[in-house]
Amino acid sequence: MSDTDGKKPLGLGGPRSGQVKQSFSHGRTKNVVVETKRKRVVVPKPGTAGVPGAAGTASHLGDPSKRPAGISDAEMERRLAALRNAKAREAGEALQRAAEEVAREEERQRKREEIEAKEREERERAAAQRQKVEEEERARALAEVKASRAEDARKPQVTSRTQSRDEAPGRTAAAAVQAPASAKPGLSPRKTDREREERDRDARAKAKGSEDVRRAGKLTLNDALAGEGGRTRSLAAMKRKQEKARQKAMGQNMRAEKMVRDVQLPETIVVQELANRMAERAADVVKALMKMGMMVTMNQTIDADTAELVIEEFGHRAVRVSDSDVEQVIDQVQDSDENRVSRPPIVTIMGHVDHGKTSLLDAIRKTSVVSGEAGGITQHIGAYQVTTDQGATLTFLDTPGHAAFTSMRARGANVTDIVILVVAADDAVMPQTIEAIAHAKAAKVPMIVAINKIDKKSANPAKVRTDLLQHDVVVEQMSGDVLDVEVSAVTGQGLDGLLEAIALQAEILDLKANPTRAASGAVIEAKLDVGRGPVATVLVQNGTLRKGDIFVVGEQWGKVRSLINDKGERVDEAGPSVPVEVLGLNGTPQAGDTLNVVETEAQAREIADYREKTARDKRAAAGAATTLEQLMAKAKADKKVSELPVVVKADVQGSAEAILQAMEKIGNDEVRVRVLHSGVGAITDSDVGLAEASGAPIIGFNVRANASARTSANQKGVEIRYYSVIYDLVDDVKAAASGLLKAEVRETFIGYATIKEVFKVSNVGNVAGCIVTEGVARRSAGVRLLRDNVVVHEGTLKTLKRFKDEVKEVQSGQECGMAFENYDNLRAGDVIEIFEREEVERRLA
Repeated sequence: MSDTDGKKPLGLGGPRSGQVKQSFSHGRTKNVVVETKRKRVVVPKPGTAGVPGAAGTASHLGDPSKRPAGISDAEMERRLAALRNAKAREAGEALQRAAEEVAREEERQRKREEIEAKEREERERAAAQRQKVEEEERARALAEVKASRAEDARKPQVTSRTQSRDEAPGRTAAAAVQAPASAKPGLSPRKTDREREERDRDARAKAKGSEDVRRAGKLTLNDALAGEGGRTRSLAAMKRKQEKARQKAMGQNMRAEKMVRDVQLPETIVVQELANRMAERAADVVKALMKMGMMVTMNQTIDADTAELVIEEFGHRAVRVSDSDVEQVIDQVQDSDENRVSRPPIVTIMGHVDHGKTSLLDAIRKTSVVSGEAGGITQHIGAYQVTTDQGATLTFLDTPGHAAFTSMRARGANVTDIVILVVAADDAVMPQTIEAIAHAKAAKVPMIVAINKIDKKSANPAKVRTDLLQHDVVVEQMSGDVLDVEVSAVTGQGLDGLLEAIALQAEILDLKANPTRAASGAVIEAKLDVGRGPVATVLVQNGTLRKGDIFVVGEQWGKVRSLINDKGERVDEAGPSVPVEVLGLNGTPQAGDTLNVVETEAQAREIADYREKTARDKRAAAGAATTLEQLMAKAKADKKVSELPVVVKADVQGSAEAILQAMEKIGNDEVRVRVLHSGVGAITDSDVGLAEASGAPIIGFNVRANASARTSANQKGVEIRYYSVIYDLVDDVKAAASGLLKAEVRETFIGYATIKEVFKVSNVGNVAGCIVTEGVARRSAGVRLLRDNVVVHEGTLKTLKRFKDEVKEVQSGQECGMAFENYDNLRAGDVIEIFEREEVERRLA
């Protein structure tokens, strides 16, 4: 064979297996058809005629004119024969491949049909078997019931025969043969009857059918009391078992489809909790985390981003949630107009201290609250409800006027509808009056000016109206839009006019609320009562607060155990604009917190825990130094400033807050007051222990120490001071803080002396002979040595002599001898300056 035998000429390549169908559609060649039951395959017939283009190629090569040069006829014939063999071989291979494909397809189809037939036969066989078993059970049960009934029918005959046998003991065995076959020899009739009853009971139990079978796994009250049986499989487990058996019998033992879940994902989550939310095994979750390069256990916490990757890997959906989402359960519905009804107005009385606010409210309520106030001033915020002679209901808030109670006045202005600004007619606009005006403007509530003490001879209401102009308060008599009324809390003058002005202003505001929704309100005051626990004075702003409601207020939560109105009466509910005392809190809330009613105790507890954690983080962030420079500056400042530590306990939360604010204002760059702890309620042993550890006094405002705390304080030497007026408290703390200030040293110049000559005295040193030119020279005074008006030494005198005698002082114009302590460099002509130092005690302003 030549070197061209293994190569195919251009255009002479054989057809591929995927081109067999196309190869016979062009020529008139005969083809081979391979037919089966389901497939028909046509392939070219082996040989030259079945190969398209072979004849044209042969004729092309057989033409001598077109034959390549140098090729003989024998060589050409040999090449044509090789070409025909190659084409025939390729056609045979294509035919063989087609036949094998057909055979494989038939084999697959046959197997499928066999499997389907087998499954169908198994299903039919299982159904027939179940039907046969059920029919046998029914037939057996029916036969047993019939046998039992027949035996019951023969029972009287057996009984009579037994009696006759007992009467005639000599009876022959032939009579015993007539007894029923079921009566076994040696068994008494009573035992035979018991066995028959047991068989009847078993037969009836089997005849009950599927209903009893289905209820067999349920625990009844009788079974539980009898203590029989034990833990049985649930109905759902039995159903799952039957379903698995049915699928196995039908050949459908396939795995259940995976359920995709929405997994709620907080900021951080424990691995075990993540697995529970995905309904996956914790070991699988840990394994997935280890594949991600995190060596964690199921009890460790991971961040939200990592947890989201794990959730996506397991095929679930991550739903990001925030810790603040717990507060979304608080009802924030929008009230419709048809649900809103009129409510009483909330009126806050504000003004300067001792301008007659509480006395004015007493005159309206016809009570005497001011007589019970310590020092004659209001130190708490009070809430009252008054019904006027015209039948209108008004809610009043009485706020303190002292400078320390700024937060109380701000809270009163924020929850109110109308502000009554009380100004004494014999006084003028004072600092707390200006502050009350600012609070009212900030809260954007209307204002009514009540000019009190109009009955006094020194009353000058015109001056009050003029002073109010400086603070942009223009009353009606000055052509303004602010109502003003002249009243007297002592004589009752102008009270009717004040109530009419309040009613007019309330009618203009058209105050409405929805009493049917969940209650919400504001905490006016809070305290810790010894007998009742934490008590909060709440002003309901919307909805109705009922006994038994679960609520959350600030960082605390609770369940309404009791509601007490302003008259001390227990009530079952409180509607909008009604002030009540609420009992049932788990802790004392902060004054000014908002109360919201929630549905469940779990929600209230979760919200309270979240708020407490947030507040704790804020306090930690506020007290921490963020940079090294801030840390160093804080340490340097702490070294310079002296601190007076105190422990404060008050009767109500508002008073404690006011005392804290007053303590913060006491001090300067050298000294400050540090409140270690503040709270409400009686002084306890824990307060005494804290005060002893820090060397701080305990300040009790309208509270006392219990017996145990008093004994502990006496043993440990802890000072406890009681106060009922905030003036005295602030003054005493300020005086105590002033004691930490360094005394101011003042120098007083008392004389000058000039050195005339310097003498050297043995055992003494250099002694200056001097003449006192001005003032007096004292032995105990300090001295400075001036040389050319420059201070070269400052110290004290070692000796002061007049002639040979030691004297205490030398008057002006007299000569004396002076020797300095530890200094001998004295020269004639130097000047001695004589002075005295005086320490003056400093006080805080």
